[in-house]
Amino acid sequence: MLYTIENDALRCEIDTQGAQLHALTDKRTGKDYLWCGDPAIWYGQAPILFPIIGQLIDNSFCYGGKRYTMPKHGLARKLPFTLDAIDASQAVFRLDSSAATRESYPFDWSLYASFSLDGAALTNRLTVVNRTHGPMLFSVGAHPAFNCAIGDRLVFEQAETVSAEKIDKENLLRPERFPVLENARELVLTKELFNEDALILSGLRSRSVCLTGEHALKFTFGDCPFLGIWAKPGAPYVCIEPWYGVNDDPAPRADFSEKRGIQRLEQGETFSFAWTAEIL
Repeated sequence: MLYTIENDALRCEIDTQGAQLHALTDKRTGKDYLWCGDPAIWYGQAPILFPIIGQLIDNSFCYGGKRYTMPKHGLARKLPFTLDAIDASQAVFRLDSSAATRESYPFDWSLYASFSLDGAALTNRLTVVNRTHGPMLFSVGAHPAFNCAIGDRLVFEQAETVSAEKIDKENLLRPERFPVLENARELVLTKELFNEDALILSGLRSRSVCLTGEHALKFTFGDCPFLGIWAKPGAPYVCIEPWYGVNDDPAPRADFSEKRGIQRLEQGETFSFAWTAEIL
């Protein structure tokens, strides 16, 4: 089911299936800034990634001596959320653990996805609450796709010297790194940029990046430890993905707690992060 929030500048639609952003429209121009989800290219639009990011070795992990199976990018993007609260310019959706989720992920939790409008800016905040009797291990991230054209640029807030990690054919991290920026701010979106899948960046000084072109916007990602940038090669969109977690590499780990980028919450604690897309 789709719900709509709006203000004088923007109209935003959210689907309860996965609490996925479905449209982000500038009411002044009628222009939609969010990728349409064409299944012939890529069916997604802005999936929420929880409780893992990317791929696990053999789609599984071990915790407390038991092995669990988990699909790529986790459970949340495939599950229906419930509407928790809504008014004219803000909506909050909620997903709770269940007997079914515990078959794949042995923790009790609530995940809230809030969407709020302020002028020409949309903020999506993801909040994880640990309802387990003990600590909880998780990753969480966002995967929004914005319309663009080949030749548009991503311009980082500060000059960066950074290399990217990439994934192999099994969606596991490769051991080598690939130079992306050398004391520079601009990354050109070319047809070939994503021929080897996503660019996974870490150690950025910037806290935001601007997309140039007809669908110009400023994307604020804060202090996330990983930023994924991806599109199907040559496609007219780019995903800008703040992650609190990352794909496995090929080296097996004895326990989920050893996974790179994993987050830990103690009983009753809350974790929250937000991204903002501001139309320019």
